[in-house]
This record gives sequence, structure tokens and C-alpha cells, in this order.
Amino acid sequence: MDLFVSIFTATIIAATPLILAALGELIVEKSGVLNLGIEGMMLIGAAFGVWAHFAGLPMFLAVVIAVLAGMASSLLFGVLALTFMTNQYAAGLALAIFGAGVSAFIGRGFGSTPVEAIQPIDIPGLSNIPVIGEMFFHYDPLVYFSFVMFGAVSWFLYQTKAGLTLRAIGESPDSAHAIGFHVIRIRYLAVMFGGGMAGLGGAYLSLVYTPLWVENMTAGRGWIALALVVFSAWRPKRVVLGAWLFGGMTILQLQGQAMGLAIPSEVLSSLPYLATIIVLVLISQNRQAMALDFPVSLAQPFRPKG
Repeated sequence: MDLFVSIFTATIIAATPLILAALGELIVEKSGVLNLGIEGMMLIGAAFGVWAHFAGLPMFLAVVIAVLAGMASSLLFGVLALTFMTNQYAAGLALAIFGAGVSAFIGRGFGSTPVEAIQPIDIPGLSNIPVIGEMFFHYDPLVYFSFVMFGAVSWFLYQTKAGLTLRAIGESPDSAHAIGFHVIRIRYLAVMFGGGMAGLGGAYLSLVYTPLWVENMTAGRGWIALALVVFSAWRPKRVVLGAWLFGGMTILQLQGQAMGLAIPSEVLSSLPYLATIIVLVLISQNRQAMALDFPVSLAQPFRPKG
């Protein structure tokens, strides 16, 4: 039971940065914009979070700065893709490369100096319940925040007028513009939200999960988050389930290495990525269901007329 609880809690923690980044990208893509730069924005958030921490700022402000850094980097993509209407694929890839370079520059002086990680919080009366308390009520604040954001994003997309407007813009920006919606403005806000969430996911890696700065520490999680959004058919619930799957496979491969299984470590390290992609591809085989949530104008440039 102790091993099960340990794997369960470690899975939830490992999935948190993916949930944060993927939910942000989900909003971006629902607006009809494709930002491939999640990896770069997560790295920038991770680096600036550590920088703020070592600058002596409180941990809360370090997290806020990481979010703002992610938003600022997303604005670079927004200017290129939304204002100058450059190819969104190229702009996103450029942002991923740019983020890797900027984060390496920001973090060059940190080495592997440990960070005083954000600690779990105990919920009075609940954290002490045997087994259940450890499994559900003994996490750091950002894990709980990821649950809140899942509910908030689901509610926003499907229960609010603003969410309906966002989805309408993703379906037909010309029609949305014709009835008076500011398509570019709304897409900018969506892109900034996605950047902030990616920066927060990066900050979680450097301030909680590791916790220290390592160059390219995202290790492809930005690309996995991007894949989660697409293969989950742009549905928040499937995004979270996919993130938990990846987190679970990550923890299981670490357990396998610790147990000394006679399998090359490189093979074990690749299993989370391989298993996540295979399962999500199988989930997405229902093309009719995917078509219901696919943003028709995804990655297509829009120039307001009139």
C-alpha cells in the first residue's frame, strides 16, 4: 500500500506541469492559433522563476515573475503570428529555440544550486486520514491550482459567453469579426494566457519538482503538452487524463530503473513518451468526435476587413 500511495502521489506531481501548460495551449488553439513554442516558454518560466528566487524575492513573487516571463515570450509569438501574420508553425518553432537560448543565458550562473522548494500544505482534518489523506490532501499549492484551472477552463469554454465567443473565433474568425468581435484582441489574450500557463508549468519544474535549474530541464514536456491538446480532441478532461498517464509512466520507469530491471535505461526513459502517444492516438481514432471540437481556423492567419 505504501508503494501504491507513493506512485499515485508522484504521478499527480509529475503530471502537474503538463496539465498547466496543456490547458493554456488548449485555450490558445480554441481561438484558432497554433503556438508550437510551449517548450521555449516553459524553459523561460523555469529560468526566471529560479532567477527571482535567487534574487531574494518571496516564492510567490518568483512564481508570478515566471508567469509574466511566459506571457512576455508569448507576446513575441503574438506579434509575429497575429500582427505580421507570419507562418504560425515557423513562429512557434522559433519561439521554442529562442526560449531554449534565453533560458540557458539566464540560468548560466545557477549551476546545480538547490532551490528551497515550495512545500506541501497540510489540510487540517484531512491530511491525517490514513492513506486517503496522503493521496489527496498533501500536495503543494500549485497541484491544487492545476485542479482549479482544469475546472475553470472547462467552465469558461462551455458555460460562459466569453468561452462561446472564443470557440466561435476558432471556428470562423471572419464571421466573428462581421458581428463585431475583436478577433485579434481576443487571440492576443488567449496567446498570453497560454504563455502564462506555460511559464507556470516551467516554474513548477524548477521550483517544486526538481527543484534546481538544469539547462533544457523540460526534457520535451512542452512537446508532450502540445501533443496532449491535439490527441485529446481539444477536451480539457482528456488533457488531464493524458497528463496523468504520462506522469504515471514516468514514475513507473523510474521505479523500474531503481529495481534494476535488465532493460537499457534509455529504453525505460523513452517509455513515458511512447506510451502516452500510443494511448492518445488510440483515443483519437474516433474522427467524428474529434471533428466536433476541432478549431476549423487553427493556424490560419486572419486579417480584419474593414
